[in-house]
Amino acid sequence: MFSKRAIIRSVGPALVVALVTWIVGSLALAQNRAVDSAPVAAQEKPKPSTGAKPREEEPQQSDDVLRTETNLTSIFFTAEDKHKRFISNLKQEDIRILEDGLPQKVFTFQQNTDLPLSIAILVDCSASEERTLPEEKSAAREFLESVLRPNKDEAAIVSFTGEVTLEQGFTGSLERLRRAIDKVEFVPPAGYVGGGVVVQGSPGGTGTPPISGTNQQLAGSTAIWDAVWATSDELLGESAEHTRRAIILLTDGEDTISQVKMSQAVEKAQKADALLYAIGIGDRYSFGINEGALRKITDQTGGRAYFPRNERELKDAFSQIQRDLTEQYLLAYSPANKNRDGSYRRIQIEVVNPALVKELKLNYRQGYFAKSPDATPPRRRP
Repeated sequence: MFSKRAIIRSVGPALVVALVTWIVGSLALAQNRAVDSAPVAAQEKPKPSTGAKPREEEPQQSDDVLRTETNLTSIFFTAEDKHKRFISNLKQEDIRILEDGLPQKVFTFQQNTDLPLSIAILVDCSASEERTLPEEKSAAREFLESVLRPNKDEAAIVSFTGEVTLEQGFTGSLERLRRAIDKVEFVPPAGYVGGGVVVQGSPGGTGTPPISGTNQQLAGSTAIWDAVWATSDELLGESAEHTRRAIILLTDGEDTISQVKMSQAVEKAQKADALLYAIGIGDRYSFGINEGALRKITDQTGGRAYFPRNERELKDAFSQIQRDLTEQYLLAYSPANKNRDGSYRRIQIEVVNPALVKELKLNYRQGYFAKSPDATPPRRRP
């Protein structure tokens, strides 16, 4: 679902040159090996060493180990008090977890987990973001510079209007991420005169020159759910394993042209084990902010929605997301329901400590999809 421009940007001239060089070198090496192998055939074959085990006798990872690992369900959650201050001293006995209404046995409870981060930042480049886009880009840069740890975390940049463009795939390089953010820009549709106003062009008129019908429609529309769906399906599937995955969505929440529904985008994010954070931002006066839609998608995935009204509040929203990702609890349990049927399982985490019941609010994803019998194993990055 990512646009062709994403492929071009991701590959780049340097990679093409490297690929050609590799092919030429491989052909030359193959020819040398063919020449060198001729006299070897006439020699006596070397005997296998008795000091090393044959490859087929090496210990193999048992199916039981894999089954135990995949049966564990991991849930990240945060706790805050009435004043929205993060609480970092919860104990396992303070809470309990239920799946489809049934209590579950907890195997792991960790505070402030130190797992790597895989973060995808999705930036709306439609007309509603024209005025706020420079501040969004600046805040995103500062966020990545403060949250990414060298040789541990990774991030990706995606922009979207009516089409979804991968500006930068997952990388730990801040320089590449900065360049990708710099590329994100508002491209006005034909007849655009500013302030969200598009007029039909006429000879000698003003406004952006006309473009093709299809491109015109895409440039003047917003496909939020397509962007979330594509990122969850195509991008997060290529992220590193055993990471905390998060999508940060900067948009006004008004979708106009997506091919998938909001519910399908949420489901895809849930299946990717991704927390979805939304920063509702844009031209409030000309377009408004769909707070309801953004709250709904974040609540269902365990993230949060923020609605800044100025640059300072925008940076504060990113700071809150950073704390959310770095001050989480990890809770892992083996579901009592062992069926691998792909069904949706509802999750509820309750505070059982009487002294904390009325004092704390827990934030977590509301459920997950069980694995299916034909589920493919997670993809690994080279």
